[in-house]
Order: sequence, then structure tokens, then C-alpha cells
Amino acid sequence: MPKRGYHHGNLRQALVEAALKLIEAKGPTGFTLSEAAKQAGVTPAAVYRHFEGREDLIAEAARQGFIMFADLMQHAYDKYQPSALAAFEATGRAYLAFARKNPGHYIAMFESGISSNRSPELANAAHRARAILERAAEDLSQHIPADRRPPASMFSAHILAMSHGVVELYARNTPGATSPFPPEDLLETGIGIYLRGLGLIDQD
Repeated sequence: MPKRGYHHGNLRQALVEAALKLIEAKGPTGFTLSEAAKQAGVTPAAVYRHFEGREDLIAEAARQGFIMFADLMQHAYDKYQPSALAAFEATGRAYLAFARKNPGHYIAMFESGISSNRSPELANAAHRARAILERAAEDLSQHIPADRRPPASMFSAHILAMSHGVVELYARNTPGATSPFPPEDLLETGIGIYLRGLGLIDQD
């Protein structure tokens, strides 16, 4: 493959884009830096001018993913203001939408084994994304009597766990995991049951 005339910043991003395709196709441990270089159309040595190794490259893909994820979550949260309930439910749907649209980023963020504390930049991006859902949970939890109110961090963690489970089992064509219901319906009804249990939605 002929080498492309990349500028410094363009090559770095081209390597990230190559890694995202490889992550989606082969998983985060299923490719080498040489493969990423080949896909980007550069020599393997060029990769090391930008990344120390494969994990460093995946971490950058994860950082960019968390920025995109946070932007999507923020948009969902803002769109349904001032309804705390609608804003909270929208952030849950945004999680699933992001995983469907950006599988390479999602895998880098949540399934690569790369710690979100690997670098301050990655940690900040991940924290911003989590903070949006926690803020939505905090808004909604104000409608729960204080003696029955879970901490917002626990509240949001439950929804993240539910969202992640639906993505992993039913939105990624996981072998052996089938459901007669679309993932979106599973997540929406699951959140609904959870919110009814907290008294935030009237029982039918």
C-alpha cells in the first residue's frame, strides 16, 4: 500500500481510525501495531512516533470515545429538560445508541481492559461521561423521599450496569444470547421497572 502524505496530527488520527476498525473486527487484543500501521498505510516504525504501544493506541481511541459519549449524553440530558424523568430516560437510550453506532469506541472504552485512569486525559473524559448520568440521577432522586433515596452514584451505577448488560447480551449478537424483544425495549422496560420500584413512576 502506498504511503500517504500525512501531516503529524493526521497520521495520529489515521492510526486511531485504523485501530477502531481492527478492534471492531478482531477485538482489542486481536491485532498488532503492524496491522494498524498497514491499515493506515504507513510503516510500523511510524506508529511509535505517536504511540508507545498497542495499549496506548487503544487508550487514545477510548479517550475519543468518552468525549463523543459524553457529548451524546449531554445532548440527551439537555433535550428533555426540564423533565427530570424524561432526561434520565433519554441518557439511558443514548448509551445504547452510542454502543450501536460506535462499536469500536465502545469496545475500547469498556471491554479492552484499559483502565480509565491510564492517563489524566482519559480519566477526565470518562469522568465527564459518568457525571452526566449521575447528574440526571441526582435530579430525579430529588423526587424520592429522603429516607428512601439511594445515593445518586448508586442510582446511576444501576442504570449503567443495566444498559451495559443489554448491550453486551442483546445488541452485539452475542452467541447464545437471544431475546424476542428489541434491545431498546428491554432497556426501556428495565429502567421503567427500576423507577417504579423507587416510586418515581406510578404503578399501572
